Amino acid sequence: MRPGDQVRVVMTKWGHRPHWQFEGTFLGSDEHGDWLGFAAGSTMSRPGASYVAPVDQVVLVPAAGDDLRRGWVATFHAPHGPIHTYVDMTTPPTWHVVAGVAEAHAVDLDLDVVRGLTGRVWIDDEDELAQHRVELDYPDDVVALAVTTAERIQAAVTDRVAPFDGSAERWLDLHRSDGADPT
Repeated sequence: MRPGDQVRVVMTKWGHRPHWQFEGTFLGSDEHGDWLGFAAGSTMSRPGASYVAPVDQVVLVPAAGDDLRRGWVATFHAPHGPIHTYVDMTTPPTWHVVAGVAEAHAVDLDLDVVRGLTGRVWIDDEDELAQHRVELDYPDDVVALAVTTAERIQAAVTDRVAPFDGSAERWLDLHRSDGADPT
């Protein structure tokens, strides 16, 4: 992928059930992973729902490595957004090329780590994980991955450990500028 290339994020639920999909632009990569830009006004859709991004956002798909440490996808919102950081707990993301477009694929495992505008950090949707664990028959190791990852990411977001330390700011700036790689 090259900066400026179109990309798509394809999230599913367990059992290959469709979930959120959205298109953006590949911004570049660093030690944390691949950074994707999504402009204010971008539409994100899933069966039965859609969402229009109120501000620019960048998404971080974690770098290749130990799959037990890569079970998440993070979204960072530009100022004046509804939240600051939203991290989905997922299966380790993988890249695929479909009809010439790079797609990041992951299975959403319900739990989310959120940092609000006041700085408060919390784990969201624990009730959804409990419900889907039964309804969608999540294997025990998948539940353990989601819970362990959520706890680790919550600590990293709270303590502002990279990449949750403001690393996204330069990518947000790049997304809003002429697209020149900041590295």
